[in-house]
Amino acid sequence: MDIQILLTITFLIGYAGIALESYVKLNKAAVALATGVLCWTVVVVFGHEPAEAFLELEHHLSQISSILFFLLGAMTIVELVDMHRGFDVVTRRIAHYDGSKLLWLIGLLTFFLSAVLDNLTTTIVLVSLLSKIIAEHRIRLLYVSLVVIAANAGGAWSPIGDVTTTMLWIKGQITTVPIMTNLFLPSLACLIVPVLILQYKLRSVPSVVNKNKSADDGSKGNVTMLILGVAALLFVPIFKSLTGLPPFVAILLGLSVIWMYSDHHKEKDEKKFRHTISDALQKIDVPTILFFLGILLAVSALEFGGLLKAASEVLAETFSDHRIIVVLIGLISAIVDNVPLVAAAQGLYSLDVYPADHDFWTLLAFCAGTGGSILIIGSAAGVAAMGKEKIDFMWYLKTISLVAMAGYFAGIAVYLIQHSLMS
Repeated sequence: MDIQILLTITFLIGYAGIALESYVKLNKAAVALATGVLCWTVVVVFGHEPAEAFLELEHHLSQISSILFFLLGAMTIVELVDMHRGFDVVTRRIAHYDGSKLLWLIGLLTFFLSAVLDNLTTTIVLVSLLSKIIAEHRIRLLYVSLVVIAANAGGAWSPIGDVTTTMLWIKGQITTVPIMTNLFLPSLACLIVPVLILQYKLRSVPSVVNKNKSADDGSKGNVTMLILGVAALLFVPIFKSLTGLPPFVAILLGLSVIWMYSDHHKEKDEKKFRHTISDALQKIDVPTILFFLGILLAVSALEFGGLLKAASEVLAETFSDHRIIVVLIGLISAIVDNVPLVAAAQGLYSLDVYPADHDFWTLLAFCAGTGGSILIIGSAAGVAAMGKEKIDFMWYLKTISLVAMAGYFAGIAVYLIQHSLMS
């Protein structure tokens, strides 16, 4: 049997196991790990020599491990700030917000923060913040879902906001000022439409803030940990631009500084600094990290097996309009990670065909960045939120997918209108 058919069957079975987690009673992390390993097994047994596959696997593991180390560092920093109740400084200031105002605040905060940091880090921070603000899990899931949509929308219009946008930026297919000016309004539309829909869903909820949650007195230690945590996260894009080193190096440096600071001050003030990095590491959601590992292993096997490139070639042969191809790539990125999809598109089309800042690359940055919001496992932000809040795949599909899709197509419509007027 053809290797691509076998890979497709293996991946779809694993995908179904993840999607139907609440029905099959199997942990999604376990299913994802099994899917990743089995996809690579298919590659070796039916398609490639073990030595060749091993070299390719090593290459992909270097990219995967950088994501996992970044996730580990960011989650540890956020957890330590949370344990020192640094987020209480923020929650006290928005305790009077009703459901509608909080929706806009969270959406816009996520949108702009994601452009400065990146969508994964922003999601981790905002989901942790929401867990302190909103007690009712059913209501909180709507806000967390908005964070995923807003983080992906915010990351699409910034060269450092999303890994796929960064890929296009590094290879010269997009440049800083054009991508920000051309995608800001479409990305904003991608956020505003879901906010309006969710606002309608929350119309009968006057207040969602957990006002009974005990608040800290804003002591110096808590404020200091909050400042250090935010500074460590904001330092990531600065460090990357100055050194060219990957983001996980910067996040580990920030983690080490906070670690030394908390250990040093623990001796002076046991009450304020009673929690250490060791305590934070014990609270990290390891299954989420393993879920990431399994999904990324599976997608890398699909890429190495030629499935993604073949799909890109089929799209190119079927549709003559490049805008249709890009929109479909965005929809496919809800199922398969957007990184290899964009990499396949980069390999398929050169700068001779579509020069820098051509609307093919610009629209690709938007669609690949925001299309993943349509399904909860379609983006790194979604997977992180899924792990931290135990979001059910089917719940997201039934409740949020159409909302995210409405934002996705609204953004595309704004982009096409804007591009037509500018042309």
